[in-house]
Amino acid sequence: MADARRPTIRDVAATAGVSIQTVSRVTNGRPDVAPETISRVLEAIRQLGYTPNMLARGLTVGRSQVLGVVAYGLEYFGPSRTVSAIERRAAQLGYGISLTLILKPETDDVGAILDALRARQVDGIIWAVPEVADNMAWSRTRGPQLPVPAMLVGMAGSSYLPSIGIDNTAIGRVATNHLLAGGVRNIGIITGPLNWREARHRLAGWRGAMDATGRAVDEGLIVEGDWTVESGEAAMYRLFAACPTIDAVFASNDSMALGALHAAHSIGRVVPDELSIVGVDNIAEASHFWPRLTTVDQPITQEGSLAVDAIARLIDAERRSHRPDAEPEFTLLQPRLIVRDSARRPAQVPASTETADPTTGANDPLEFAAAGQHRQAPGTTPRN
Repeated sequence: MADARRPTIRDVAATAGVSIQTVSRVTNGRPDVAPETISRVLEAIRQLGYTPNMLARGLTVGRSQVLGVVAYGLEYFGPSRTVSAIERRAAQLGYGISLTLILKPETDDVGAILDALRARQVDGIIWAVPEVADNMAWSRTRGPQLPVPAMLVGMAGSSYLPSIGIDNTAIGRVATNHLLAGGVRNIGIITGPLNWREARHRLAGWRGAMDATGRAVDEGLIVEGDWTVESGEAAMYRLFAACPTIDAVFASNDSMALGALHAAHSIGRVVPDELSIVGVDNIAEASHFWPRLTTVDQPITQEGSLAVDAIARLIDAERRSHRPDAEPEFTLLQPRLIVRDSARRPAQVPASTETADPTTGANDPLEFAAAGQHRQAPGTTPRN
């Protein structure tokens, strides 16, 4: 029976005819080893199939090349795509991730989670949990004292830790402006759960767009959903009951927009001739809805990738003993509107193309509403 024992650093040293210390210097990239010795050690590693114990190596060299990632809600489109982007970019930069999934965003186990990540010797922490109620209070109390750099994802504008997020107020404004440009009269909104910060900000964008036209906001046209298809359908029925002449709705994600479409079809309301609908997320299925869904695309993949880039810069700076004393930076990414068929279009937008509203002057035919990013220190720009 073949020896299934995992090869050790001692085996490599014996095969290469060098000391254990020399093997360690080679695997840690030390420059004080002769080239021919490096070649012998690397050949021995290849022959034996030796893999260094990364935890032990991390304890020795003071770094693990592992990022601690805390996340919630992988059943939702946004969080799942964010975590996928984080993992992909981390691998490109040579980091592994240690993923902690929490069962509810309002977790009271933050201390235990942070202590567990510290015990795993992570080099940095990415906190990718939606801001719900007061679940980010820990960033004010424990955040500045963390022994490793930390980054908040999905909540740009924290005064205590670096952060990156998407401009959810702009999402609501962009969607509502497009509905208004189509000539509708009565615009409702299906919000996400209003203890979520992003749901409140999308509602604020809807209000802002309505206020800018001088229209009085009918509070009866605001119905709260929970991000699910079922809640979107139920909310749409409530909107029909509250305002039989409603002719437009902004659904705060694509799943709820699908529910609203189903409700409209069920009662014979023609979309978009009698009812315009705009969603958020640009999920893969959105272009296969009937009619194809006009939606606001979020740069979720970019958000995750930039978070890893930012935490890697902070880790490198800390290794050079240059932890910044300035206020933490935040990055605010901008959305883009994807114009399809579920909402009436302004007269100048061709009905046969998937494009964006041209009134913004965006160069990219798929971009609307200043797609891009803003990186600023907190306090230098008004927050949403």
